[in-house]
Amino acid sequence: MNPTALLMLLISLLIGTFTTMLSHHWLLAWIGLEINTLAMLPIMAETPHPRAIEAATKYFLTQATASALMLFSCLMSALQTGEWDINNPPNLMTNPMFLAIVMKLGLAPLHFWLPEVLQGASLLTGLILSTWQKIPPLTLLLQISPNTNLNLTVIMGLISILIGGWSGIGQTQLRKIMAFSSIGHLGWIILILKFNPQLSLFTFILYTVMTTAMFLSLIMLSATKMLQISTSWTKNPALTTTTMLVLLSLAGLPPLTGFQPKLLIILELIKQNMAIIAAMTMLTSLLALFFYLRLTYIITLTLSPNIYNSTSIWRTPTKPPLTLATTNITALTLLPLTPTILLV
Repeated sequence: MNPTALLMLLISLLIGTFTTMLSHHWLLAWIGLEINTLAMLPIMAETPHPRAIEAATKYFLTQATASALMLFSCLMSALQTGEWDINNPPNLMTNPMFLAIVMKLGLAPLHFWLPEVLQGASLLTGLILSTWQKIPPLTLLLQISPNTNLNLTVIMGLISILIGGWSGIGQTQLRKIMAFSSIGHLGWIILILKFNPQLSLFTFILYTVMTTAMFLSLIMLSATKMLQISTSWTKNPALTTTTMLVLLSLAGLPPLTGFQPKLLIILELIKQNMAIIAAMTMLTSLLALFFYLRLTYIITLTLSPNIYNSTSIWRTPTKPPLTLATTNITALTLLPLTPTILLV
């Protein structure tokens, strides 16, 4: 793609995101989401491949449907309340608005588009879809969280955690696995949204860091399938090791960063006298733990560490950028901050 055109699209992504984040008017927030979507479509269709065009088409149709539902809900809410303020009192259109935003995020049971779109996109585009594109809808969810239905948010959170783990078990494509991982993590975020929005935001920040580290590692290893990642040890042993640890962090195993948001969410659920929901959440998250451990096994235990038989290296060494090292370290070492966060 022409660098000037790419720069304009990235600036449009920034403008659309910040327009939605800084707006208190429903129509302005909707315009920001549309700018964001329209800027993303050429980036997705940059690769001249039928799968990329198909992914861009699916993304456009899903986002257009969610935007239409959101605009309809905005109009009906304005007719009922006489104002366009995002923080207006709850009314009949609050639940349709919530469902429209959830469809843009890709939460279950409205998740049908996310795995297919990520599979058809490149790894870098998948990184943007899994992290940056989640920011505007989640900002709106945080603003309307006091008015949402508690039962609806809890049920959708549990279903997302269940489907994110169950559907990821049978996958061999790494992008689809990351898509179902995204669905599962968003389920944790939505589950606690009504009780503690600040904790939801904190969980999303850590999810963004861990997902960015994972996608950047896959980009450096040029791996999109399990078969490719199983032979990555001979190319870059150090990066393969940190990729394994990032996977375990995404799974939420101590003493890695990913354990921190899960621990805080379970503690908050128990504080709210929802011990049964907390137990169900921990049991359903074991499904996701299974495919993370399977990936870890494939990366590190199917090919033994070996040395070169000759002095000449048969693969060209690649030097990981500083960004990758920073995100990997952040995705692995933030657990000791947990007591400080609990005090805050």
